[in-house]
Amino acid sequence: MNSEISPTAPAASSSTVDESRLRMLWREYAERRGAVVALIVCVVLLAAAILAPIIAPQNPYDLSVIDIFDSRLPPGSVNPAGFTYWLGTDGQGRDMLSAMIYGLRLSLFVGVLSGLLAISAGVTVGLIAAYAGGAVDALLMRVVDFMLGFPAILVALILLAVLGQGVDKVIFALVMVQWAYFARAVRGTAMIERNKEYVEAAISLGLSRPRIVFGHILPNCMPPIIVIGTMQIAHAISTEATLSFLGLGLPITEPSLGLLIANGFSFLLSGLYWISVFPGLLLLVTIFSINIVGDRLRDVLNPRLQK
Repeated sequence: MNSEISPTAPAASSSTVDESRLRMLWREYAERRGAVVALIVCVVLLAAAILAPIIAPQNPYDLSVIDIFDSRLPPGSVNPAGFTYWLGTDGQGRDMLSAMIYGLRLSLFVGVLSGLLAISAGVTVGLIAAYAGGAVDALLMRVVDFMLGFPAILVALILLAVLGQGVDKVIFALVMVQWAYFARAVRGTAMIERNKEYVEAAISLGLSRPRIVFGHILPNCMPPIIVIGTMQIAHAISTEATLSFLGLGLPITEPSLGLLIANGFSFLLSGLYWISVFPGLLLLVTIFSINIVGDRLRDVLNPRLQK
């Protein structure tokens, strides 16, 4: 009877420990109300982006519902058909509220996907460099130093000037300027974990290198990956907005928040502030909220940084 129960006991104990650890981390995170508010804002923005086709009052890409005679209407205007433009319209007659929701959807898609791809590439390079050491480590770190030696926005501008516009090209450019940050951070953490007893025990048991690296070392490197990943997603969103504002990011047919700001910039001197200001405020709230969440996660996952 004992032999039947004993194999499941460690799993149940591990599950209990994990749940207790998560509850403790959440209590520490929730100690700052501003961080909780930022997390709620991030969840609301993510939900709005996912449900854009459902909650947006108008499809800004559907030419059949857009009337050029409704262009540049101020917030609260009502067209002859009885449709209310709560945040006004842009130069093409699109509902600004709908365009912002769809623009947020595209900005988050580009930021999150580029962040995940950069994490995958950077973590792989960092783990290989830390575990292999020697010439492999030196070579990979020189490549990382080379990438980090140039401003990210400059590298992205050069890549997009060569590749052209497009969602896939913007994501590729953002991955190229982000992966080195993850490689550097993961390599430093993995080198510390590499010399610990549990890794030596795994080696003595004859486990394969991939299993040791990805099954044992990687889980202990997750805290810095989560923190840097959160920060880099916000950085990717702001970088994409900058590139789109300069006309080198996404095409006009797929407007993000940065492109919406660029479309309304020429109308600012005419007093049509809403075309550019409202998307700018939404972009500011998005980046600000993600940065607050990432900053709080850094304090929670690394108690030595808590004030």
